[in-house]
Amino acid sequence: MPIITIDSLDDARLEDYVGLTDVALRRRTEPERGLYIAESQTVLERALGAGHEPRSVLVAPRWLPQVEALLGDRDVPVFVGEEPVLEQITGFHLHRGALAAMQRPVLPDVAALLAHARRVVVLDGLVDHTNVGAAFRSVAGIGADAVLVTTACADPLYRRSVRVSMGTVLQVPWTRIDSLPAAMPAFHDAGFEVAAMALRDDAVDLDAYAAEAPERVALVFGSEGPGLGARAIHAADRVVRIPMHHGVDSLNVAASAAVAMWALRAPSTTAERP
Repeated sequence: MPIITIDSLDDARLEDYVGLTDVALRRRTEPERGLYIAESQTVLERALGAGHEPRSVLVAPRWLPQVEALLGDRDVPVFVGEEPVLEQITGFHLHRGALAAMQRPVLPDVAALLAHARRVVVLDGLVDHTNVGAAFRSVAGIGADAVLVTTACADPLYRRSVRVSMGTVLQVPWTRIDSLPAAMPAFHDAGFEVAAMALRDDAVDLDAYAAEAPERVALVFGSEGPGLGARAIHAADRVVRIPMHHGVDSLNVAASAAVAMWALRAPSTTAERP
């Protein structure tokens, strides 16, 4: 692989990395440009393990041997620069070893994603990338077969989402849907019952629902603050809530997803041992 030493940001080949502050990324069209940023060796390793292709890598000299080992015989340009130079290029301190500009994968078809799944999570309208990443990490660890995100949901492949998820957004199969009402036929065709997680008086408590849960369940979680909208709740087959105590009205959406997934985990799900 070509190893290219850099000493300034005045290099057109570094376009994927220049000014990667959160504010700058929100102004850029990463999905349209077909790339996402994998931050840290751990995330890069998981991205490569998922079959994603790197466009290039940006790394400090002390991390170069580890990155070379990860990339193997891939013909990918590796830009190497001292940490002050990298900070000047990216806009933040690169403390996790490496950044990689990765080619975005083609998202799977909804029907194909649901065909062999038993427990899936739907994220509807989450606006905080940290919450999206945390939700992915929670449900991945507990054993979700897939995650579906609505078009109103923050991008799971945004740099902060990927980082907070510890790369699990690259491991759990996921795709986008326009909205929950639009996707209901696909869920029903695949044999899923759709359970909206919402704080309503007519909702069934989670433990009661879990005791008689059907074989295939899709758990739907709404946005921070307002939660699920009325259209999504109306479209769902059931409404389920997590009982709260001490005057607390609800949990963070990522925590809610973890609790609900644990309660609804498929009977055959067992923890993987190292």
